[in-house]
Amino acid sequence: MPPGPRKHVPPLPVRDGLNPTRLVLPHDAASVARYATAAQYLLERFAHDAARLHEKLAAGEVVTGEGVVVDEATPFEPRDFLYLYRDPPSDEPEVPALAELEVLHRDDDLLVVDKPHLVATMPRGRWVTRTVLVHLRATLDLPELVPAHRLDRPTAGVLVLTVRPEVRGAYQTAFQDRAVRKVYEAVAPLPASGSALDREGTTTVRSRIVKRRGVVRAQEEPGEPNAESRVTLLARDDARGLGLYRLEPHTGKTHQLRLHMASLGLPLLHDPFWPVLLEDAPDDPDRPLQLLARSLAFVDPLSGEPREFRSGRRLAAWPEGTGEIAR
Repeated sequence: MPPGPRKHVPPLPVRDGLNPTRLVLPHDAASVARYATAAQYLLERFAHDAARLHEKLAAGEVVTGEGVVVDEATPFEPRDFLYLYRDPPSDEPEVPALAELEVLHRDDDLLVVDKPHLVATMPRGRWVTRTVLVHLRATLDLPELVPAHRLDRPTAGVLVLTVRPEVRGAYQTAFQDRAVRKVYEAVAPLPASGSALDREGTTTVRSRIVKRRGVVRAQEEPGEPNAESRVTLLARDDARGLGLYRLEPHTGKTHQLRLHMASLGLPLLHDPFWPVLLEDAPDDPDRPLQLLARSLAFVDPLSGEPREFRSGRRLAAWPEGTGEIAR
């Protein structure tokens, strides 16, 4: 049997909560002919910040996959790995809600937090240092912390992270294999009178969801369903025409709950994606997406013990005592 792909362990440690960036030197004929040294390639790739790159090279902050320091004379080796620390963006937006991040549980294997709305889980796009992962790595001195699953930036609630690499695979596999029961709460319009959800109080949505690179929203397409969500109306506020819903995803497709609710004609309150895409709309901390990851429950893959974690947050559009219990 041929050997599997090599695992490349970064030769640089996590610094200030951030992983080093890995670059792969190109191996096409034009690149091989063009670059005599690795520094030439880097200086062309990062021409917009050449002065800063010279500083990194001089300080020994660029290394090969084997940890050898790259200098101005290091030969260009096609397919070689280079590692360096990228500078966080100087214009990264402030994230006041990060101060509201609450630790629900911590042990040698897991860190569970109650994430506020409008806080990114991991570095992506404009948010790098002001994210759950980087903030917790730095403040709790947990450099190997990694999320076990995904929780979108607009969504609040329970987020599970693994503390040690040795246990990461077991917990991530539990999420991937749908062995974790996820329960969300959401505020959205009331169902149409006489609809299945209005009559029965619950319904199951199944569809095929596809998320394409470069396209902001996921979308439903004809074909074999790959996404399933159970929707239950918990309480209703007829005066405002709003309902409180329990949402239980049995799969984990991008934007699944938001898209399934929109497909029922019940887009989540303050959703900038449905029914109308407001792609460049600025964050409004007073009107966050009304979606909360209320709880996660699973049998611990290492101890075999049942685990359950619950968010203590409330959706702002549904204060305690609002409306009446749905029939």
